[in-house]
Amino acid sequence: MIAFVFPGQGSQAVGMGRAFYETSAGAKRVFEEAGDTLGADFTRLIFEGPDADLALTANTQPAVLTASVAVSTACGERGLSPALVAGHSLGEYSALVVAGALRLADALRIVRRRGQLMQEAVPVGTGAMAALMGVKPDVVDGICTDAAQGEVVGIANLNSELQIVIAGHKTAVERAVALAKERGGRKSVLLPVSAPFHCALMAPAGERLAPDLAAITIDDPAVPLVRNVDAGVTRAATDVVPFLLRQVASPVQWTAFVERLAAEGADTFVEVGPGRVLTGLVKRIVPDAKALSVEDPDGLERALEALAKA
Repeated sequence: MIAFVFPGQGSQAVGMGRAFYETSAGAKRVFEEAGDTLGADFTRLIFEGPDADLALTANTQPAVLTASVAVSTACGERGLSPALVAGHSLGEYSALVVAGALRLADALRIVRRRGQLMQEAVPVGTGAMAALMGVKPDVVDGICTDAAQGEVVGIANLNSELQIVIAGHKTAVERAVALAKERGGRKSVLLPVSAPFHCALMAPAGERLAPDLAAITIDDPAVPLVRNVDAGVTRAATDVVPFLLRQVASPVQWTAFVERLAAEGADTFVEVGPGRVLTGLVKRIVPDAKALSVEDPDGLERALEALAKA
């Protein structure tokens, strides 16, 4: 059984999806709809940059969504489609579009608004995120408790047993990075992000996003979606908005929802969209699974060849 997994913010790169735009009629229509929805300059930004503008979260989020849905559409043209879907953070919106629960235009407007609200929730330079390697979740919990000192810092992404992303006030994150080294961490890296996503500092963004989500039409997904927040399965439209709102300020339970995808029958995971980070993480969590990535036409050919041999 094939599961599509969709990347989130941080996977963006100038030019993403352009090769499919030039070779796939369906992918081209996705980019054209994005341009019609957010302005003609938006597609140009994805393909040509500049990097600094694309890196702004209000641009990054709809750009990654557009590229991911375009790649998925090109896959569908070649007969590669999912029985299950999931997405890392922002990627959950891509998954919902591909599953038919959200219309692309609505999703583009929502994720642009989501990016704006997230950026406004914490002034630039006040928050930070860091990846801690080599320390287990219970140890990271203790590190964050000791590093907080009246500020906010906590787990934002549980990417694997030994790769955990934290987020919060910049000074608290820096203290946590130092403590991780003292407590046996192998490596810690501050991440180049514009806001501290998936932590308590994002709660105001979730509250302000609620009216926007309430105003759009949502359908039952045509294929089941495994959620970020709790690794539960969304099969009905009524489950979409509550969990998207919770997702804004809650940790991404990547390890748990990859395990849930496997429990639901997924044995082949295809990372669809820009980047290949999720492919490596899948292999760590479900070693026996086939993990493939498709971000350009060559990747699609390789994936189709691998599946044909299976």
